[in-house]
Amino acid sequence: MPAAQKPKSDAEKISSAMQAGPKFVTQNATVLDWPSSPGGEFRVLRAGTNQWTCLPGRPEGAHDEPGCFDQVFLQFMKDSMAGRTPNVKSVGISYMYGGFWVPNKSHAMGSGNEFHVGPHIMIIGLDQKMLQTLNHDGSNGEPYVNHLPDHSELYLVAPIREWEDSQAFSTIGATR
Repeated sequence: MPAAQKPKSDAEKISSAMQAGPKFVTQNATVLDWPSSPGGEFRVLRAGTNQWTCLPGRPEGAHDEPGCFDQVFLQFMKDSMAGRTPNVKSVGISYMYGGFWVPNKSHAMGSGNEFHVGPHIMIIGLDQKMLQTLNHDGSNGEPYVNHLPDHSELYLVAPIREWEDSQAFSTIGATR
C-alpha cells in the first residue's frame, strides 16, 4: 500500500497486519498497534490464541511494512524501542511477506534511492560476532544482516523470493 494509503482505522491496521505472514501464523495471531510514544504500550487491536503477534506497518514509515513476530522477536523489538538492551536467549522469528524498503547501496538491482527487499523471514538470537561477518547490504538481493534504527543488535534477513517494485505496489495494494 503506497504511503498515501497507509492504514488509519483499526480495521485497516488489522487488514495490513494480516498480510504480513502465512495463514498458519496470522489466522490466530494477536494484532497489536504501535505505541504512540517510544517505550509506550502496544494497543491490542485483536486478541489471538497462538504465540504470534502481527503489527501493521509503522505509522511513521514511508511504506506499509507489516510484520508478524514470535514472542522472542517481539520482546527484542519492545526492549529496543523502550531503550533497554535486549536480552535474547533463544532464536526468534519474524515474517514480513510485504517486504521492506532499504537504502539502495549497490544499485545492482535497479536504480533509485530505495530497494524493495521482497517477502522475507528475519531471525534474531544468532551469534552477534558471526552475524557481523555476513553481508550488510540489503539492496543486492541476497540474505543480509540488519538492526533496528539506533541499535546495534543484528538479525538475519532471508528473502524468500525476488520481488519487483511494480509487484510490491500492485500486489500489496490489491490485497487491501
